[in-house]
Amino acid sequence: MDDLRQLVERAKHAASGNGREDLCPRLDTATQRLDEPGVRVLVVGEFKQGKSLLVNALINAPVCPVDDDVATAVPTTVRFGDESATLVFTRVGASTADAALDGSPLERRVVPIDDLERYVTEQRGSRDHGRRLVGAEVSLRRRILEHGLVIVDTPGVGGIGSAHAAMTIAELPLADAVLLVSDAAQEYSEPEIDFLRQAVKLCPNVACVLTKTDIYPRWQQIAELDKVHLAGAGIIAELMPVSSTLRIQAVAADDREMNRESGFPGLVRYVQEGILGRAEVLAKRSVALDVAYAAEHLSLSLQGELSVLRDPAHNQEVIAGLEAARLRSDALKRQSARWQTTLNDGVVDLQADIEYDMRDRTRGIIREAEEILDAADPSLIATQFDEWFQQRVAESVADNFVWAHERSQWLAAQVAEHFAEAGGAALPDLRVADTTGVLDPVRPMPPIEQDHISFGGKILIGMRGSYGGVLMFGLLTGIAGMALVNPLSIGAGVVLGQRAYKEDKMNRIKRRQFDTKVVVRRQIDEVILHVAKQARDRLRQVQRLLRDHFIDVADDMQRSLTESIAAAQRASQLAVEDRDRRIRELDHAVAQVDAITQQSSQLSMQGNTVLT
Repeated sequence: MDDLRQLVERAKHAASGNGREDLCPRLDTATQRLDEPGVRVLVVGEFKQGKSLLVNALINAPVCPVDDDVATAVPTTVRFGDESATLVFTRVGASTADAALDGSPLERRVVPIDDLERYVTEQRGSRDHGRRLVGAEVSLRRRILEHGLVIVDTPGVGGIGSAHAAMTIAELPLADAVLLVSDAAQEYSEPEIDFLRQAVKLCPNVACVLTKTDIYPRWQQIAELDKVHLAGAGIIAELMPVSSTLRIQAVAADDREMNRESGFPGLVRYVQEGILGRAEVLAKRSVALDVAYAAEHLSLSLQGELSVLRDPAHNQEVIAGLEAARLRSDALKRQSARWQTTLNDGVVDLQADIEYDMRDRTRGIIREAEEILDAADPSLIATQFDEWFQQRVAESVADNFVWAHERSQWLAAQVAEHFAEAGGAALPDLRVADTTGVLDPVRPMPPIEQDHISFGGKILIGMRGSYGGVLMFGLLTGIAGMALVNPLSIGAGVVLGQRAYKEDKMNRIKRRQFDTKVVVRRQIDEVILHVAKQARDRLRQVQRLLRDHFIDVADDMQRSLTESIAAAQRASQLAVEDRDRRIRELDHAVAQVDAITQQSSQLSMQGNTVLT
């Protein structure tokens, strides 16, 4: 890292010494990236799997609430710093993505760490005077956090419902690593495997943690089954069995043997080497690319002037070539540039495709729901149907989000191809787009109407049906001289009463089926409306990110070419004695830039080798 800092300083000195101070802000950002590393790790998993206790055991501090009767409702971020806790609010009905778009700031309120449970759990309300809690931030001075590690305890991705699953999926593009937590009570469920498939598409580093090994003696068998499931799904992820309870007891008693038995040494080693170490390599590669970018623009201006000085006879040809290149860069800056058209058309097409994909997925949910409702009484399957519906909606929304993210990356590559024709341009990191809250929860589906008919009500329904039978058969048998109420009329009344009750029951079932189908369709319409709105918001962020990135690239290209032309024109007017002196100066500067370029290229290649 020290060598890389020195390389950045050499590049800044070379830029300043050759009149390219405009390149220094980019190099300052690279220095800041080295000085303030940050590695964001999401701890995810289904409801009550031990995520919060795992975070507490990992950082050796009871910051995340742990209780059988509570569950995490909003993400809790833990980072290095002076001990404090902060709540993050936004206005009700708005997401943090909305705040980023309209410029309205998020509200932060400092609270005592001991009061954190009051706000971040399911038992407590998350709304406060027109504001909605969207997260909590905790700072602690812990050795494991001091090198930039940021741990995020997330709500459950399955058991709590689609809202929390959507919030967790939205966090994935911002993460450097993901730890999927599942306890040793049972092997991986289908939703967990589906979540892992989505996670590996959105995050570069995914691992699995098997918790509560101290409670379940057959955890080794569960671990082997989990490995089989991972292999069957084609997911490459390390599986680490741990016991958070043993870890906490071991730290309290300073018992190394118990700590080893807890499995946490392996998890800590993975965090330090597999996550922090990998992030450091990524940071080095990114900084090396920034240095190479600055060196390329420096070399362009220096080489143009040097070519004119060494070959004065062809100075007009050199200047003409630079002018042609500047015209091409001018074209890239205009709003009518092809890359602008590609970006704008791509965003429009992508928006339409995302909305269609979401509608197509939800129409499938409607068809499946109607088939389920046609085959059963909704009042008898209300709980199971609601869980199934929430899970299917969560799955569809998450798949739509993953697909949209992949398409956004594809669009960025298409735009970058226009700059490849003019000398190349690195792709921006789309993970920097703020997607927190991009899939805010919709209102829960109303409960299905239950069949609450009393015994007396059943008697009345039967009596209404039997009345006509008794009267009709009583009149018919009256012709034979029998009384109105006789065994035949009573028997007919009983039969018709039973039939009337069955018909009434079927009608009530059909009415509930119809009403539930209407509720499902309304709920799907609300999901589509909400997701489409948030998808458009995120696409606008992606569009602005790509637009600003490539405008900066075009500005740098034009500035470099303009400086090259000016330097070449000045060189053509130099006297012979001044020309030799200037050639020696330029040779020295070019040698410095070439050395910087070579060193940055080596660091970048080393980073690629480590990552592969």
